[in-house]
Parts: sequence; C-alpha cells; structure tokens
Amino acid sequence: MNETERSFNVNMSRYIIGTVLILLGAGLFLNQGHPMGVGTIFEYYWASLFVLPLGLFFHWLYFSMTAPRASGLLIPGGILVTVGLVCQISTLFDAWGVMWPGFVLAPAVGLFEFYLFGSRNRYLLIPVSILTVISLLFFTVFTLGTLLNKLSGHGPVVAIVLIVIGAYALLGGKRQSV
Repeated sequence: MNETERSFNVNMSRYIIGTVLILLGAGLFLNQGHPMGVGTIFEYYWASLFVLPLGLFFHWLYFSMTAPRASGLLIPGGILVTVGLVCQISTLFDAWGVMWPGFVLAPAVGLFEFYLFGSRNRYLLIPVSILTVISLLFFTVFTLGTLLNKLSGHGPVVAIVLIVIGAYALLGGKRQSV
C-alpha cells in the first residue's frame, strides 16, 4: 500500500467515524432522553448503515482503484449517496413529504458525476438538467406548500399579513420618482 492509499484510507476512516458520531449525536438530541435500543438505531439510521456506505463504496472503488477507467461506477455511487442522504434526512426529521424530490435528483447526481469524471459527453447534461430542474421545482412547490400549511395554523393573522403585503406591493409600487 503506497502513501496515497494509506492517506486516503485514514481520511475515509475519519469521515466515517465523524459521520457516525454526528448521526448518533443528532439521534440523541432528537430522542430527548428516551431509551435508544438496537431496533431504534436501525429504525432511524438504516440509510446511514446500509445505503450510504454502499454509495461511498462505489466512489471508493473509482477514486482509489479504477480511476479513470471505470467512471461508470460513479453513476450508482452518486445515486446511492443522494438517496441515502434523502432517506436519512427524511427519517430523522419526518420530512418525507418535502424530501421526496431528492429521489428525482439522485440519477441527475450520478450522471453528473459520470460527466465530470468520465468522457465529458455533453449530451449527458440534457437528462441531468431536466431531472435537476424538475427536482428543484418540486422541492420549491412542496416546501412552500408545507410552509404555508404550517403558517395557516396561526389563524387569519398570516392571511391578513399576506394580503396587506400584496396590496402594498401592488399599490405602493406605483409612486413616481421626481
């Protein structure tokens, strides 16, 4: 094992340990003192235990062993890392209704990595762009929808504030400068 591989393995170990500690700390913080057993750990961290490591394994295979010959490894690697992050965030914060567009973004991430580190075929940017725009559009729509649903729980105050701001934008913006 040469010095570069050893350095990569040490850095990868540091990142894995750091990620595990951060996730455990977040779990303890979100758990608020309830007992955390093995079942609870699997319930909340299944994505970090199974999906993310597999995606990181594909990246490790490419960057440490096969680069630049097997850039196709980055497609499933990018997809699995993105899906793992989406699932982990959704599980921890019960945000499935907002985070699901990340599943549309996942193939775009994998294909974009393939574009960056592969043959740079510009036609790959077509599906990457389409999937990214669709995903961002859905993220925006569902995030705003969730935010408005939470705000609507505060009664007519939010509705009145929005009406006043809208009226000001329509009527107040017609001032003529001298």
